[in-house]
Amino acid sequence: MRHRTRITVGPVQFRVGSDWAAPIAALNRLYAGYPRDDARPAEATVRLFAARPWRRWLRPSVHIGGDFVVPDALPLPLSMGLLAAEMGMNLQVALGWRRHMLLHASAVARDGRAVIMSGESGSGKSTLSALLGESGWRLMGDEFTLIDPADGDALAFPRAVSLKNAAIAEVATRVDPARLGPLLAGTPKGDIRHLIPRADAVAAMHEPARPALLLFPRFGGETSVERMGEGEAFVRLTEASTNYVALGEAGFAALTRLVRETPAFGISYPDSEAGMALVKQLFAEAAG
Repeated sequence: MRHRTRITVGPVQFRVGSDWAAPIAALNRLYAGYPRDDARPAEATVRLFAARPWRRWLRPSVHIGGDFVVPDALPLPLSMGLLAAEMGMNLQVALGWRRHMLLHASAVARDGRAVIMSGESGSGKSTLSALLGESGWRLMGDEFTLIDPADGDALAFPRAVSLKNAAIAEVATRVDPARLGPLLAGTPKGDIRHLIPRADAVAAMHEPARPALLLFPRFGGETSVERMGEGEAFVRLTEASTNYVALGEAGFAALTRLVRETPAFGISYPDSEAGMALVKQLFAEAAG
């Protein structure tokens, strides 16, 4: 394609090509601090393309392609080209990655131990992981957490954090403005702005962590903590995994070990400060 870049996030090397320069420039800014190895074969390919040649200039609309595609996906306007690129990267991993069990979950780590947070959109997991990553924890990722089927370790996938709506202003007050991407207003998921992870999180992205805590957060309502049984945690995580079925016995074994060895809780919290306090409390109790 006319414009292209390579990006390494955790164990995945992406090759991203585009009919337009702007999405590639935006990606290169977000991922400027990530390692590059142009000689290494890419594990995932993303294409941002115009369905017709004139669509590059006349009402340009960005279609997402690559190794794996969603046939009926609607294109995005060029002003949301960065969002299209990020969606394409996530899509390739979600549909094509088989080396590890994938969980749609955010994760942070401290002292070699990981807290994995899984929940639906709006549960607050991305905001919690971003804020904890700014307060002494290592951000491992906000979109995917990878579990090694061989030893059960959690592996990082620290892509740029996708902040949405009210979380944008909350996080923006705590970070250098240079670490924030452009505001993408009025997307299908509302307003979005990407946060570049701290340099130490990127530098440590190949360091595994042992799962210490499974949390299923729910933003809103009174502060509460409910211990979750292995069976319920197992079912929830099968629903949160994009490749559990494809991994077969290896996926079953990895997920069984995870829920048996890692205490799980459902938590509710009225605001981010209360949520972070719960994470820290439960992490300390698990260590004890």
